[in-house]
Amino acid sequence: MRKEKKMTTKKRDLTKMKTPHTYVIIFAVVVLAWILTFLVPAGKFSTEDVEYQDANGDTKTRTVLKQETFRYDYNLDKDFVYQQLEELAQEPAELEKLDVDQEQLEAVLAEGEDKLDQGQLDGVNLTDDTLYELYGDKIYDKSEKLHKTAKIWGTDDFGGFGFLNFIFEGLVSGDKYGSAVGIAALILVVGGAFGIIMRTGAIDAGIYAFISKTKGLERLAIPLLFFAFSFGGATFGMAEEVIPFSMVMVPFVIALGYDSIVAVTVTYVASQVGNAASWMSPFSVAVAQGIAGVPVLSGASFRLVMWFVITALSATYLSIYAERIRKNPLRSEVYESDDYFRNHIQKTAEENKPFLLGHKLILLEMLAVLIWIVWGVTQKGYYIPEIASQFFVMGLAAGILAVIFKLDDMGINDIAKAFQSGAADLAGTAIVVGMAKGILLVLGGSEPNMPSALNTILHSIGGLLNGVPAMIGAWVMYIFQSLFNLVVTSNSGQAALTMPIMAPLADLVGVSRQIAVLAYQLGAGFVDAFTPVSASLIGVLGVARIEWAKWAKFQIKMQGFFFILGSIFIFIAIAIGLQ
Repeated sequence: MRKEKKMTTKKRDLTKMKTPHTYVIIFAVVVLAWILTFLVPAGKFSTEDVEYQDANGDTKTRTVLKQETFRYDYNLDKDFVYQQLEELAQEPAELEKLDVDQEQLEAVLAEGEDKLDQGQLDGVNLTDDTLYELYGDKIYDKSEKLHKTAKIWGTDDFGGFGFLNFIFEGLVSGDKYGSAVGIAALILVVGGAFGIIMRTGAIDAGIYAFISKTKGLERLAIPLLFFAFSFGGATFGMAEEVIPFSMVMVPFVIALGYDSIVAVTVTYVASQVGNAASWMSPFSVAVAQGIAGVPVLSGASFRLVMWFVITALSATYLSIYAERIRKNPLRSEVYESDDYFRNHIQKTAEENKPFLLGHKLILLEMLAVLIWIVWGVTQKGYYIPEIASQFFVMGLAAGILAVIFKLDDMGINDIAKAFQSGAADLAGTAIVVGMAKGILLVLGGSEPNMPSALNTILHSIGGLLNGVPAMIGAWVMYIFQSLFNLVVTSNSGQAALTMPIMAPLADLVGVSRQIAVLAYQLGAGFVDAFTPVSASLIGVLGVARIEWAKWAKFQIKMQGFFFILGSIFIFIAIAIGLQ
């Protein structure tokens, strides 16, 4: 007799579904961006250089798009262009004005109308922008709008850029002064430097000594730190600079009884709150005001009040969350990943390591270098190359001191091994920076004078705002700037792309250009704390060992809180007629 087996159906607990890895999320966004380019035709703008006064009163130049020059990407109307160029070749004065060599132009024409293309014309200094300025959209065959869609696989040298190459192309894009290659290199150098510092045991010993002497004062740390980092964001646009600070702050905040989400919020998010409400940031509000034709630093009184109120309310929001986690750590989304830091802190506490002279000298050396960095950024304009070099000096000096004072029996080889280990810990984060930049490349890039789906979207949104009521128009500007920041996270880059459109639109809608600037800075600042495209955010999350998906669960609620605050201040600005 055969025994009957009782079949049991296991119910799936949807509350315990595995969170997608950050790489999975970014790849999904890349695929969606690629599909979008099939649906949205590419467009472009002509550009011009505009001068503006920065916060120090110096004259700066910025390349911005010209709103009225938007056109879709079309093939050349070879017949029309060829005829016009034949006439142009007979006008030496006009050729000299355009800086076009007559013999080179005649050589292009000699090859015949059929072989005429924009690449040839670029070679004789007759760019698409130049031809459009001379002859308008008659230069195009407007029978078909072109799409700038990447191939599935390929490189610039073999068949053209393919979206499956987005990681490599993203990593090598840009230069040492920005994303992605500059930020990725900064992350690796800072990771290596702090690998050395952590190996010395100075931070562990310092944290343990501090906490043991300040029991009961933990609640004061969160609001004070939040205001400090917010002030840094408001005054000198602190963003990438937060990555190294977070190396110290994550274990410190966890040692106070909180979680790594609190650590990231009290550092990076606080800096972006300051950036969003800034009255003087040279990388956001100053650039946007200059491009919009608004006096730089105007509206500072309103923004100062706004900064204080938003910072205070945001610090309160975080303090409520932090207290809830302190009372019940298991409620944290990152409780398991924080074990890495908790175990390290517990080990230090159990060993009861003394706070030695060598430890104190290393912490003083760290403080001195941090002061040097802040001074360099604010007074001398130091940026990524200088900051990376300064942190390498910090790590090397800490390692040498550890060898001299024989901390944890460190030797010369231990310095090298610690640097290697620290850089390796953040290698995954550096890759994410390149992956995030790859999203922008798949969309066609963010250059206004190069055809892309992003330019078309920007133009279309601007057109939708024409003719709406003032209150609604300003609010939609804020929403648009917030959404646009999901893709373009450079504050000055976003200002250059959007303000030439939003400033004149503000005139049409019936609000001041000052309010258009306000909508830009609030949208660009707040969303930087959420978007996975932000190299700085990804860097800080990497330090804290937080997956972006888990961060998003917490941050999406805070973004709702920020959006309400931003909307309120937009409405107040309209009500008082901010100029």
